[in-house]
Amino acid sequence: MSADDQLSRTALPRLAPGLRPAVDPAELRTRVVHFGLGAFHRAHQAVYTEQAAARSGEPWGITAVAPRSAGTVRALRDQDCLFSLTERRPDGHRTRVVGSVVGALAMGPDATAVDALLADPGVTVVTLTVTEKGYHRSASTGGLDLTAGPVAADLAAGPDGPLTTVVGRLAAGLAARMRSAAPPISVVSCDNMAGNGAALAGVVHDFVRASAWPDRSAILDRMAGAVAFPATVVDRIVPATGEADLTTAATALGVRDALAVTGEPYRQWVLEDSFDAPRPPWELDGALFVPDVAPYQLTKLRLLNGSHSALAHLGLAAGLTTIAETMATDWGERLVRALCAEVAPTLPAGGPDPVAYADDLVVRFRNPAMHHLLRQIGSDGSLKITERWLPALRELRARGTSVAGARAAPVLELALAGWAHGTRGAGASSGSSAPARSDAPSDPAAEALAACWTPATRPAGTVRALLRVLGAADLADDDALTSAVADRLPALAAGRVEI
Repeated sequence: MSADDQLSRTALPRLAPGLRPAVDPAELRTRVVHFGLGAFHRAHQAVYTEQAAARSGEPWGITAVAPRSAGTVRALRDQDCLFSLTERRPDGHRTRVVGSVVGALAMGPDATAVDALLADPGVTVVTLTVTEKGYHRSASTGGLDLTAGPVAADLAAGPDGPLTTVVGRLAAGLAARMRSAAPPISVVSCDNMAGNGAALAGVVHDFVRASAWPDRSAILDRMAGAVAFPATVVDRIVPATGEADLTTAATALGVRDALAVTGEPYRQWVLEDSFDAPRPPWELDGALFVPDVAPYQLTKLRLLNGSHSALAHLGLAAGLTTIAETMATDWGERLVRALCAEVAPTLPAGGPDPVAYADDLVVRFRNPAMHHLLRQIGSDGSLKITERWLPALRELRARGTSVAGARAAPVLELALAGWAHGTRGAGASSGSSAPARSDAPSDPAAEALAACWTPATRPAGTVRALLRVLGAADLADDDALTSAVADRLPALAAGRVEI
């Protein structure tokens, strides 16, 4: 492929006006540093920032830092940091180039440049999409896991030693900023976890506290008044990019884009209004600034993520492949609406209306242009459902029932049965009576879950064992629950989803 065939700034004038960025990248400068070069950032925060710059006339540009993937950095630089976004719409795809990213760095090789940007007075916002694993939090305390190998290595590194964790690199950069008395800065987690702002603040502060820096106490004191960690909720379905997506982008643009991303039309960003420094006016593109994001976070977690997981596990049991296929069944929409209605009483006031939220979910999930794989959504189920289903299930069972003889949470029981059904043979385990399934979603606990299925164990006992693997001993000891879940298994084994 020649340079003329590749997306770049010199290729932009040849594109139709509707395909070009909303801003001229040459007029932007780095005022935001972002850790994480994945597809979600490019389809979400980069779009909001571009629109904020375009509508305000302010030069909000992003330098993206890749924690590991030097190849992605090279690919982005080769395209002058441009990439395309294709919205998958039921009435046809819409592609255009996004121009808000103006720099790309690899965290290790470019550490000096990363630190310089973090200390730069002109940089007033840092954002992150590094997945929950990137925070190295202790499962028992929620703080930084000082015993994790990469964290311990970063803490042991000398002043000029290599830092391999985002937490370590960020802490070191913020420390340098505090030492230089640079203006305040806001550090914004955009990762999908509850209380992400407080979680990020906690691990960064823990790293500074555990460091050997002689001025660590002074740094922490300065950070208390000069570094804000607003909480956020992000939402947009961004499937993994495949060869067909690259072809779609190339056809629309007339040039090759090695970093094309796709996403659904819907997107949302809710941010805690607690910034300590200038920020892009993201509200000009529809972002919401609220005093407390918790109601939005819990609504997303329990309604969107919860129903997504339910559709995935039950759809797999029914032999389906994508979310859109599950919504085309006679039970898909009923499942989403029933789960939302069941869980709604557990949501706090101040968030979205659950009925309207369910309406939006039905439209989003039905989108036939979105080929969102059930196997992808169902991956890491043992980790996801402990947040998405189990807290609501506990609350509903504690509340009891309002109708005599009715179960407290029949839809969550059905969803749990779908997940349980999928764990049979999910891992190669000598204790399991079923062979490993090649189509089962990946799960870090696959072998332990598969070992719960033994010929000598009755179905309710298997459900109890599965719940114990999740660490949910209280639910495992609930005979009514385990029996209700077990009663659902025969229909699911026959490929039937009965709501």
